[in-house]
Amino acid sequence: MKKPELLIPASSLEVLKVAVIFGADAVYIGGEAFGLRAKAKNFSPEDMKEGIAFAHEHGVKVYVTANILAHNRDLKGIREYFFELKEVHPDALIIADPGVFMLAKEICPELERHISTQANNTNYMTYRFWKEQGAKRVVSARELTLSELRELRANIPEDLEIETFIHGAMCISYSGRCLLSNYFTGRDANQGACTHPCRWKYAVVEETRPGEYFPVYENERGSYIFNSKDLCMIEHIPELLEAGIDSFKIEGRMKTALYVATVARTYRKAIDDCLKSEELYRQNMDWYREQIGGCTYREFTTGFFYGKPDESSQIYGNSTYIKGYTYLGIVDHRDDWGYCQIEQRNKFSVGDEIEIMKPEGENIPVRVEELLDEDGNPVQSAPHPKQKLLVKLSEKADVYDILRKKEESDTK
Repeated sequence: MKKPELLIPASSLEVLKVAVIFGADAVYIGGEAFGLRAKAKNFSPEDMKEGIAFAHEHGVKVYVTANILAHNRDLKGIREYFFELKEVHPDALIIADPGVFMLAKEICPELERHISTQANNTNYMTYRFWKEQGAKRVVSARELTLSELRELRANIPEDLEIETFIHGAMCISYSGRCLLSNYFTGRDANQGACTHPCRWKYAVVEETRPGEYFPVYENERGSYIFNSKDLCMIEHIPELLEAGIDSFKIEGRMKTALYVATVARTYRKAIDDCLKSEELYRQNMDWYREQIGGCTYREFTTGFFYGKPDESSQIYGNSTYIKGYTYLGIVDHRDDWGYCQIEQRNKFSVGDEIEIMKPEGENIPVRVEELLDEDGNPVQSAPHPKQKLLVKLSEKADVYDILRKKEESDTK
């Protein structure tokens, strides 16, 4: 059975390196413009160049998103952007707009062109169309079933690749083409500036009684009628492999390094285990579930893979957030005296019990024995994010290991 690509999102250079080390075959990123995650940190030209070089050194590909639905005013900037991308040599561009596609084909024909899910790719004739235009890969619409994906595979050329989202946030709108944000705030989701109004809390107002708000309760916290559960196909890897999907895509260019590391590591192991034997995969299912459950904030769904969701498996959740772990930082250096250098992300203190998260799958409980600030002075706690610290732990941590702290529960 063909081994699929595991495609992981990265919001920054730091997260790209984590994705690479924790199991990605490819990483997708956005530049500072023309992608659909304007609120993500995204990559400066310098960071993009460094990130692509780092990934390539580890045998990992990098795809750059340019998947806005462009207006006339965007075209000049996109043209200039593609000339810049020629110089940093990503492996592919992810594009939704036919006009943007033609610009990429003209300016940087040496780069593969992948068609974004934003282009609503729902049938094999659409796939064939994009193949004739020069596309290497098409990302399927999230609304397709496994049966439809199998039918796609049987009716398109073997060298045209299918990429499919298998994990992450879902959207209320068809393949992400939503107008709610534009309508409410003037910030256009199709231009990369979504404010996620589907996650807001709503009430009903009767036309003749303005100012009277009537709650619609789904649980004790209120109604979140547009708010989707997260897609999770960790329990269905064999079916995904059988469908002939070339690239398993994880959503999350707004997510933390801890989230990316957890999801990448878990799906990496699940895919590899399943390719060895389905029995091994089934034996390790509890571990996969535990790992994925520790990093997510929403309930799970299988989305549309098994048909339109019914009442028992519907995709809308109650927006209750449960935080399993707090992300503390990534080890970026270890000296001969046992101190790890990290850039701190959240508060922790001497004496805290934390975990070292290893790329290979191990989570090692350790105690924080000592903290030194940037000047080498001992400190009791690290309250301010983004300061560099030297941390001495009761067990050895290596470069690119992630430090995290388990939380009892945290709802917000």
